[in-house]
Amino acid sequence: MLRTEDILSTIRMLQGENLDVRTVTMGIDLNECGGPDVKLMCRKVAHKIGQRAARLVEACERVGDKYEIPIVNKRLAVSPASMLLEGHGEAAALELARTLDESARKVGVDLIGGFTALVERGETAGQRVLVRSLPKVLRETERLCSSVNVGTTKAGINMDAVGAMGEVIKELAEATREQLGFGCAKLVVFTNSPSDNPFMAGAFHGHGQGDCVVSIGVSGPGVVKSAVERVQAAGRVSLGELAEQIKQTAFRVTRVGELIGREVAEQLGVRLGIVDLSLAPTPKVGDSVGEILRALGIAAVGAPGSTAALALLNDAVKKGGLFASSSVGGLSGAFIPVLEDAGLSEAARQGSLRLDKLEAMTAVCSVGLDMVLLPGDTDAATISAIIADEMAIGMINNKTTGCRLIPVPGKKAGDEVSFGGLFGGGPVIDVPFRNCNGRFIENGGQIPAPIRSLTN
Repeated sequence: MLRTEDILSTIRMLQGENLDVRTVTMGIDLNECGGPDVKLMCRKVAHKIGQRAARLVEACERVGDKYEIPIVNKRLAVSPASMLLEGHGEAAALELARTLDESARKVGVDLIGGFTALVERGETAGQRVLVRSLPKVLRETERLCSSVNVGTTKAGINMDAVGAMGEVIKELAEATREQLGFGCAKLVVFTNSPSDNPFMAGAFHGHGQGDCVVSIGVSGPGVVKSAVERVQAAGRVSLGELAEQIKQTAFRVTRVGELIGREVAEQLGVRLGIVDLSLAPTPKVGDSVGEILRALGIAAVGAPGSTAALALLNDAVKKGGLFASSSVGGLSGAFIPVLEDAGLSEAARQGSLRLDKLEAMTAVCSVGLDMVLLPGDTDAATISAIIADEMAIGMINNKTTGCRLIPVPGKKAGDEVSFGGLFGGGPVIDVPFRNCNGRFIENGGQIPAPIRSLTN
């Protein structure tokens, strides 16, 4: 039972420390809208989104005002669009994408996810159409986000899909050259993609979630950093004591998220899906996972000890969240998106955070190589090889890993790029051994599932 008075006390205590609900994401199943007539299908899609999401923004603002906690983003996630594209071609994919984008604009949400294909064991015709359409689709839409799942611990890694995604990312960067390759910021490649993730660009409404749900993504790196600094101010403390403080803070933040999520869901007459407690940073100083690592005693993010500190942080956040709510799901942990985190961007700028160290840190965080700028001359095979490495970490460790890689046309390592807003900015990171990875990727086929997949 949620004790509202305790949660309100927590809200009052945490105000001013960048506590927010990062996103309220409504998941909508669109599978009933499919059919051979593309125009009719798109009309059904637009009607259902309009019917379900018309009051989402209004409800979020009302609940946010009530508790004086900002709900930063209001978003939609639909069932994988590749299901609707079976029997259709790329022209239909573009028309569907425009319908989703326009529907999101009409109901006033920031982003819409679910232009998704799950291809860990192979592609269907509709999934192939969706993947091949991505450069044009993400160039010509504003709010639409896409994800492609290429591996799972149970299935292994579809290396043909990994190879294709390197080519898609490279083509998409060129298609959005005038925006410095920004289209790639709206595309993530996953292994073990969660079907209830409320965060973009990887959100989609997965099978088994029903017709419509509301899920909450709560954030608060600034809250956790302040908690760490408070306990350290009282004197020397052990890492175990710091972990306990982080866990307690995560517990309280999760309870706030669940309260807000339940009220939004009740106002909309839909079920609460999950509460995702993820330390999702922003470019704002004081709202950084990198700054938490520094507060824990790491001299420079990327220095020895960084992976261990991140492991402590990620684990404590998960434990606190799970104890707070039976509805915890999604990713729930610590994100390390380089461009979107002021502390991580600065570490990359200073040279302490390099691609190899960043990859090592992804083994213990909640996502992967997120919002990483690559030199514009990085070839498709090298991009695929980077993806393959990250997918292998997820497959072997039975965890979600993802890649949002942005090869910036015309830019080289060390150049600065800014996308503004929550997408942030930072330096292009050097990629060693570029343009010499083609032979491995060209082999294709399937990397078999690991022995730990045999759990029945």
